Amino acid sequence: MMRKNTISDSTLVSEYIQGKEASLSILINRHQQRLFSFIYSKVKDRDITEDVFQDTFIKVIKTLKKGNYNEEGKFLPWVMRIAHNLVIDHFRKTKRMPAFRTTDEFDIFSVLGDGTLNAEKQLIQEQIFSDVRELVNELPEEQKEVLVMRMYKDMSFKEISENTGVSINTALGRMRYALINMRKIIDKHKIILVN
Repeated sequence: MMRKNTISDSTLVSEYIQGKEASLSILINRHQQRLFSFIYSKVKDRDITEDVFQDTFIKVIKTLKKGNYNEEGKFLPWVMRIAHNLVIDHFRKTKRMPAFRTTDEFDIFSVLGDGTLNAEKQLIQEQIFSDVRELVNELPEEQKEVLVMRMYKDMSFKEISENTGVSINTALGRMRYALINMRKIIDKHKIILVN
């Protein structure tokens, strides 16, 4: 019994991938309360929570069995992200719009003062902003710098040129390559950025 609490999530994941089914049970038992509470805080319905919880672990199992798990040492955030995406899918299918409480796990980008967003759209928009931020972080530093100045700080290419010490044409080129690279990353990861 002592082993259950001392063994790390990543070790349990490795053991499960190697065929030790009991390791998955330990992982599920370890995190089910937190995950269940997280899902319930979003959907406010016990049956739907149960369905999303089951679907989350079905997806976890499929991903682990295919060998596509690469979130070394970050099992719970990865599972929460899967649950979060399944909650979004649920709302897309049903078009229901409950009141959401932002949680620490997914308060990555707050939606700025748009009271017209319903809870479903807000959740989807937060996901999109999160995905875009991850994409931007994968860019080479020079391209990221220009993209952030242009898109987030609303600077002109003349201002970007002055701030970075490069010509306007170089700044334009970096922006162009940043957008090309983001498209490549989106295609590679099959990310859908739709609201």
